[in-house]
Amino acid sequence: MTSETSTSSNNKIGEELTGAEIVVRCLAEEGVEHVFGYPGGAVLYIYDAIFNHSKFQHILVRHEQAAVHAADAYSRSSNKVGVCLVTSGPGVTNAVTGLATAYMDSIPMIVISGQVPSHAIGLDAFQECDTVGITRPCVKHNFLVKDVKDLAATMKKAFFIATTGRPGPVLIDIPKDITMHKCVFEYPQEVEMRSYKPVDKGHSGQIRKAVQLLLQAERPMIYTGGGVILANASEELNRLVDRLGYPCTNTLMGLGAYKASSDKFVGMPGMHGTYEANMAMQHSDVMIAIGARFDDRVIGNPKHFSATPRKIIHIDIDPSSISKRVKVDIPIVGNVKEVLVELLAQLDAADAKPNSVALSAWWKQINEWRKRDCLKFTDSTEVIKPQSVIQKVWEVTKGDAFITSDVGQHQMWAAQYYPFDKPRRWINSGGLGTMGVGLPYAMGVQKANPDATVACITGEASIQMCIQELATCKQYHLTPKIILLNNRFLGMVRQWQQLEYGSRYSESYMDSLPDFNKLVESYGHVGMKIENPADVDGALKEAFDMKDRLVFMNFITDQTENVWPMVKTGKGLTEMLLGSEDL
Repeated sequence: MTSETSTSSNNKIGEELTGAEIVVRCLAEEGVEHVFGYPGGAVLYIYDAIFNHSKFQHILVRHEQAAVHAADAYSRSSNKVGVCLVTSGPGVTNAVTGLATAYMDSIPMIVISGQVPSHAIGLDAFQECDTVGITRPCVKHNFLVKDVKDLAATMKKAFFIATTGRPGPVLIDIPKDITMHKCVFEYPQEVEMRSYKPVDKGHSGQIRKAVQLLLQAERPMIYTGGGVILANASEELNRLVDRLGYPCTNTLMGLGAYKASSDKFVGMPGMHGTYEANMAMQHSDVMIAIGARFDDRVIGNPKHFSATPRKIIHIDIDPSSISKRVKVDIPIVGNVKEVLVELLAQLDAADAKPNSVALSAWWKQINEWRKRDCLKFTDSTEVIKPQSVIQKVWEVTKGDAFITSDVGQHQMWAAQYYPFDKPRRWINSGGLGTMGVGLPYAMGVQKANPDATVACITGEASIQMCIQELATCKQYHLTPKIILLNNRFLGMVRQWQQLEYGSRYSESYMDSLPDFNKLVESYGHVGMKIENPADVDGALKEAFDMKDRLVFMNFITDQTENVWPMVKTGKGLTEMLLGSEDL
């Protein structure tokens, strides 16, 4: 990507700064308030500039992976750009998992990495690695700065690329000598890139076709994903669904985009989606996909999905996502919010209504599917059921918390049993499925939303991957509530081994867990262990009443509980297992 034109803001003419000072000034120009990071030799000049001139708060994590995850969640929960700073070599390689996580979920983020001095690049210097090469597959774009005079423009380009088009993480690799060199500081106010011109406005003719098709539908389905949330288009989506009266499903990444409390919401689709959502997805005759990508965990087997004839409208900012897995009839490339604004305007101008007779019959069928009550579970007075814990978390928080999760069974139960009415409240790793994100996600969320209630729902395997971040929480007075659904197994692995591998539980049993209470208390936080179902409600209320403390709740849950419904690998959406009786 090359710069074509740029204009400068009103900085002091002739002001000479070091590269490190330029980095700090650029972040200030972009309005950055928090940077998550971990120092090392290659970035010490930048850290010195932060010490001397910083207008933002730096949060010292205990592992670089957590820095990227925290910056990621900071962005997801606030629509701001997450920023993190890591050193060269192992610092940046530790950050790669976080980069891949953000890249898969299209999260706008800036990662600044140190590099060995320019003259040492390629000589196997201490803590050298090919950062640009290593990160290229898991970032939207990356830069290696070779001249301090290019640094300010590169920073501007990075923020522009990260936040426009389909968002994503951008990495800037800065050799140590570049942070020492000086030049006149001028920060571009605008930047235009010859090879990067994302389209925002959808084609009016295609939108007109979409409106006509939607109004003709007899079995319509509105299928939405994380793109609605990233585009801040939840208001428009809610207006569209309520205007048409059509059923709506939100993917795992789109939960909260349309309000879960509405009777038009049929639940989450896909591998662990509701019976009614999957059946409606499969049997619809017109589907509008908005900011979703028909991924494998949503539609199951593409051949099975395509076996039912239907017309598909697909709205997405990324043209490469359209017709990638499923053939689309009306593609609309553009920013979801802008497209929905025009679509709503054209609907109003058309002054036409949906086919009410057909729609009534369609809702009658959907309500028949709903009667299966696919999320029903048998509660117990003897052992804690994980689903019940999630339901009680929703009750105690009045459905208004920011919920972060790690990855596994607890993630799916949280998605199923904590209904979200607002966007950006559900923070999880959807695309990469990264264990260990829950706690650093909670840190990033709380930094972005300091007065909010934040809860991390996790498992005993996931939480140990970044548990050292309890120290970060202590240092910066971060007080999320940690809800550990402890079944002493790698839960989702165990479930798959039961269903697909003849109950051969190879290396999925956790038989050497720490005393979490003592561990948490050693970090200066409050620990609870809950084993009796009768104590769940009281423990949650007590924990959430402790506004100024991090409380770690270790719920000892039923080891045998599985996530239902489930679509097994290679199966179609209508081939769901609804419970153990289907095995």
